Amino acid sequence: MGAGLDILQVMLVNTAFTVGQIIFEIPTGVVADTIGRKFSFLLGNLTLFISTLLYVASARFGWGFWAFAGASVIIGLGFTFQTGAVDAWLVDALDHTGYEGARERVFSWAGMLSGSTMLVGTLAGGFLGQIDLAWPYVVRAVLLIGCFVAASLMMQDLGFEPRPLKFSRFGEETRTIFDAGVRYGWRNRVVRPLLFVSLVGGIFGMYGFYSWQRFALDLLGKEFIWVSGMLAAAAALASIVGNMLVSRIMRTGEQRRKAWRVLAVCSALLAGFVAAIGAVGLLTKTPGVVPLLVASALWMGWGIVFGVVGPIRQAYLNEHVPSAQRATVLSLDAFFGDVGGAGGQPVLGWMAKAWSIPISWLIGAVVMLLSVPLYRSAGHGEDAEDRP
Repeated sequence: MGAGLDILQVMLVNTAFTVGQIIFEIPTGVVADTIGRKFSFLLGNLTLFISTLLYVASARFGWGFWAFAGASVIIGLGFTFQTGAVDAWLVDALDHTGYEGARERVFSWAGMLSGSTMLVGTLAGGFLGQIDLAWPYVVRAVLLIGCFVAASLMMQDLGFEPRPLKFSRFGEETRTIFDAGVRYGWRNRVVRPLLFVSLVGGIFGMYGFYSWQRFALDLLGKEFIWVSGMLAAAAALASIVGNMLVSRIMRTGEQRRKAWRVLAVCSALLAGFVAAIGAVGLLTKTPGVVPLLVASALWMGWGIVFGVVGPIRQAYLNEHVPSAQRATVLSLDAFFGDVGGAGGQPVLGWMAKAWSIPISWLIGAVVMLLSVPLYRSAGHGEDAEDRP
């Protein structure tokens, strides 16, 4: 769908998606914390369906760059309905059913399921895209309809009491929930550093994900769409492996490790893998299979560590957020990530176009290292909470 767009234009389209998330993140959190998590999820699903069709129409009728950007803003809206709602729904349900196990274990199970479906989807999408770039989007639209029907029939707001949201009181509800986000998010000594981790991670996160496919094809020296699908599938497989290691790494009982320590170490490893991939690109003089395989192996390592980080961070953040404000604070966390992505994608995209993708990755690795002291700060805040 992005044929004919250079790396900077691709990043600008993705930035439009992120801008849509920034604009709507907090207002959609109001929906999840009032009408309910289920309603918010379904509304997001419907919006994603519409935006997916707009992508297809933009390519089919040749509407150009700005049509892609507009569809990206709408798809950003769709995801904001789900960012805080899904995690809040899951944790509320765990509390309601009396679950006493480690929450990161549940998040790791969810990650493995998500990674498995992504593995299948990327392989199928690469195959379909080789036939026609519109087909993966058409299939996605059909799957979104199935998801909407399944969620309508099976999803329940356990542990959360929905309440009506009147349009006349939307502004008042927004201010109330925003104030709650400030109180339980920004002013929380554990949560605030985690918000800045999201900001730092967002600067390189989405840029790295989307630029990697272009980077890999440059290392190979050939334009094979199926290669992009295989690389995305490999990343999904690596994240599944990482999810499987979560319980073993965190341990239980007296041997349980501090979440912030594990996250700090993993952040340093992630930055190291990104820097190494950037170095491969700089040192490669002749494109071919070998540099692609070396960079792909490093990317797999990155994916494994990323798979470890996700569930642990989700559980750690939810542990320090009260149920009534959970969706709002989680949306605030996503908001910080969106801001980072909105700034990082065009800037790093410009660097990639002006200098090279490998240099932009090396700069991204330096930025990622900022997460290490931020996690340490969260740990100090946790220690302060534990002291009488």
